[in-house]
Amino acid sequence: MGAGPTGPVLDRDEVDRALARLGAEHEAIETSLLALQDHAGRRLLEGADLTGITKERWAATEAAITLLWTYFDAYTDALRTARDIRSRRRWSSREDLSELTELLRGESVTVAGSATAAATANAPTLHGTGKLSHSYSLTTLVDRMNELYATSLDMVVAADAVWSALPARIDLLAAELQRTRQLAHSVGVRPGEHPAGDDLERITRTLTTLREQVVSDPLAYWVPAQGSSAPGGGRPDTTVYDREARALEEVRREIDAVLEVRKDAEQRLIKLRDILSRADRTLAEARTARGEVLAKIAATEVPPVSGPPTALQEQLATAAEYRRQGQWHRLSPLLESLEQKAEDELLRARESLTAVTAPLAVRAELRGRLDAYKAKVARHGLAEDPLLMERYEKARRMLWSAPCDLRVAEQAVLRFQQAAADLLSGPQDRQGPGA
Repeated sequence: MGAGPTGPVLDRDEVDRALARLGAEHEAIETSLLALQDHAGRRLLEGADLTGITKERWAATEAAITLLWTYFDAYTDALRTARDIRSRRRWSSREDLSELTELLRGESVTVAGSATAAATANAPTLHGTGKLSHSYSLTTLVDRMNELYATSLDMVVAADAVWSALPARIDLLAAELQRTRQLAHSVGVRPGEHPAGDDLERITRTLTTLREQVVSDPLAYWVPAQGSSAPGGGRPDTTVYDREARALEEVRREIDAVLEVRKDAEQRLIKLRDILSRADRTLAEARTARGEVLAKIAATEVPPVSGPPTALQEQLATAAEYRRQGQWHRLSPLLESLEQKAEDELLRARESLTAVTAPLAVRAELRGRLDAYKAKVARHGLAEDPLLMERYEKARRMLWSAPCDLRVAEQAVLRFQQAAADLLSGPQDRQGPGA
C-alpha cells in the first residue's frame, strides 16, 4: 500500500481501530464538557458579581469554554465525515483509505479564525494568531481540548471549593458572634467600655469584609497545591477566618469569666470582707502588742505597725457598688485584684504581729528555760543550793520585772543553767561512769 504526506496509507483494520479510539475519546470529551457545563461552580460563576483575580480568570475561562465547544464541534464534524467515508463500502477502496488516512492523521480539521479570535479576545493565555482559519490534526485537537478543559475545570473547581467552604463557616461564626455580642451586652461588655467589646466590633467588621471578598473574589482565598497538576488541586485559604475564630473564642472566655463573677460575686465579696477584717484585727492586735512591748522590754528595737487597710476598704466598697449596678465587666478585674491584695494584706499583718511580739516571745522562752532547769535541779535535790538560789532569783527578777532587758536577762539565765549543769554533773564525775 502506498504512502502519502501523512505517512503510509492505513489499511481497513487500522482505520477501524482509529475510528473506535477516536469515538471513545469523543464520547469521553462530550461527557466531560457536559459535566463542566452543568457544574454548580460554573453556574455560580456565571451569575456572580465578580471582582479581582476571579473576574480576570473567569473571563479567560469563559473564553476557553467557548473555544472548547468550537473545537469539539469541529472534532465531531471530522469524526462524522470519517465514519461516513468508512460506511460507503464494506471493503473500503484505496481512494477511501487514502482519504481516511489524511482525515485521521493529517491536519484535516479546520477551525474558522473568527471563532478562535472571538474566543481568545478575553483570554490572553490562548494566544490567537489572527489567521483566517486554523488546521489541526485530530490528535492535536484532542490535546488542545484536554488542556483547555483542565485549566477551565481547575478554575471552576477552585472557586466552587472556596464558596463551599468559607461562606457557610463565616455565617456560622457570625451567628456565634451575634450570640456572644448579646451575652456581652447583658453583662456590660460594650465597645468603648471594655476591650472585649472593642474586639467584638473588630471581629464583626473583619467577618463582614471577609464574606464580601470571598463571595466576589473566591480565588483570592485559594492556595494551589504545590507540585499538583490535577484540576482543583489545592485548598481554601482560611487564615483570616481561623484568626478571627480564635479571637472570638478568647472573647468568649472573657465573657464566661464575667458570667462567673456575676454568679459568685456576693460570696467573693463576703470572703474579701472577712479577710480584710481579719487583717484589720491583726494589725490592731499588733499595735496593742507594740505598746506592751515598749512598756515591758527595754533596749529593744520594735518595728512600727501600719494603720488599717483603708485603701482596700475603699476598693471593696467600689466593688460592692459595681455589683449593685450590675457592672460585671468592671467588677471582674477589680475582684481578682482585690483578692490578691487582701491575701497579701493579711499576710503582712500577721508578719507585723510576729515581728512586734518577737521580744515577748524571747522573754517567754527564757522564762520557760529558767523554770525547766529549776524543776530539773529540784528533782535531783539541789533546789536549796545557795549559788543556784541566788542565780535563779536574779534571773527571775530580771525576767518578771518591767522593763526587762533581754540581753542581760539572757546572760543571767545562762549563768543559772551553767551552775545547774556543774552541780548535776559533779556527783557523776565523782562516782564514775558505772555509778
